[in-house]
Amino acid sequence: KFAMVAPDVQIDDGKGTILISSEEGETEANNHRKLSDFAIRNGTRLQADDFLQDYTLLINVLHSEDVEKDVEFEVVGDAPERVGPKPPEPTSKNISNGSDDGAQPSTSTGKQQ
Repeated sequence: KFAMVAPDVQIDDGKGTILISSEEGETEANNHRKLSDFAIRNGTRLQADDFLQDYTLLINVLHSEDVEKDVEFEVVGDAPERVGPKPPEPTSKNISNGSDDGAQPSTSTGKQQ
């Protein structure tokens, strides 16, 4: 639903409880647990970060009895239309003499007359 590639999800409670980690195997034991096992209830906030895409979401968990039959959860709100990998960072020019004209410092070792 959120188009995340490698998410890290933690409870936004100041304790830093990690529910999902992008590090393989780190939170595998959580996969079959319920949200209530982590004391996540109506009003709990989760923070989801996807470092690879420079993408962060704050998720408010709200309990509702008004969901369709056989629907476990519903995402409500504005989701980004398109999320992709970070664009490459621009490369900086190495300018040693304050000019970008390509001039290089002298490397001669002979005596000047």
